[in-house]
Amino acid sequence: MSHSLENLISQISSLDRQMTSKAVKSIDRLLTMRNWLIGGYIFEYEQNGSDRAHYGSKIEQTISENLGRKGLSERNLKLFKQFYIVYPQIMQTVSAQFKLPKKLVQTTVAISESSIVSDDEVSKLIDNLSFSHLTELIKITDNDKRKFYEIQAMKGIWSVRDLRRQIISLSYERTTLSIPKRKKVDSFKSTRVQNVQSLIKTPFVFDFLDFPENALTDESHFEKALISNLKNFILELGHGFCFEGQQKRIVIGGEYFFVDLVFYHRILKCHILFELKVDGFNHSNVGQLNTYVQYFKRHIQEKNDNPPIGILLCTDKNDELVEYALGGMDNNLFVTTYKTVLPSQNELKVFLQNEKRKIT
Repeated sequence: MSHSLENLISQISSLDRQMTSKAVKSIDRLLTMRNWLIGGYIFEYEQNGSDRAHYGSKIEQTISENLGRKGLSERNLKLFKQFYIVYPQIMQTVSAQFKLPKKLVQTTVAISESSIVSDDEVSKLIDNLSFSHLTELIKITDNDKRKFYEIQAMKGIWSVRDLRRQIISLSYERTTLSIPKRKKVDSFKSTRVQNVQSLIKTPFVFDFLDFPENALTDESHFEKALISNLKNFILELGHGFCFEGQQKRIVIGGEYFFVDLVFYHRILKCHILFELKVDGFNHSNVGQLNTYVQYFKRHIQEKNDNPPIGILLCTDKNDELVEYALGGMDNNLFVTTYKTVLPSQNELKVFLQNEKRKIT
């Protein structure tokens, strides 16, 4: 096969992938708008239909039975209506392509006034998320919580399965609980350190490992389990982490040392080094991690990189001991905990109560 023919085949293959991808996105977008419109028609009818009282709560059932079309089941029609109610601002996008009935516009404007979602945000949603994503999002009644998952799903390019897992694993609750609740931010800390603190959850939850609590007894076993579940591990870490390697070998004074896990964070533009422990915090661990961070700072950090960050993952930590152990060191070392099972609702409530006491 000649080089020119190979080139032609490559060009056709690339074009096919690009156009197919665009076609799929276009179809997804149109289906999303169709579902919103159907939901709007049903909602508007319930508000203004002359014979709505006759059908009562069986409106969706009656419509579905009369249409008899796949995808327009009673359950789906109720979902479409809920979608319309949660995201009324989609009207701006839909009306740009379809002429909407005057009554529907009036009804939509009325419910839009109580919505916190902007037109621009909704446009990004339907451009980046399928209706299957939105079906998961409209189940969330808390506006802040829904907004969190909207942003993370778009930033992380999550599949529907990824989104569902993050919701089930209480990612919002754990991320919220991990943010220090203080009356004011310490003035001596840089913006970058504050950004780092915001991405470090307390605790991380590695429930995808299917290990009972306190079942880990060997650090190499823990490390291998995380690498075997790398996709879920990175999802739990958050947006921006790029995996570089495990047991990264470095040489200091002729001696070999090994960093457990090394990532590069494309937003913070720096290396992030993880040291894994299967027990509680020990102040000697900090010295080891600081050694690795300083080595990376001197020998690995590129000209345009920010200084590396070290994160010590352990099962438990004494906050006062951590404070003393980190005293005098730079602001690039952090200690956080992890669990292998999700915290219970009672644990979340107790945590919130304790945090409230700290700021009153």
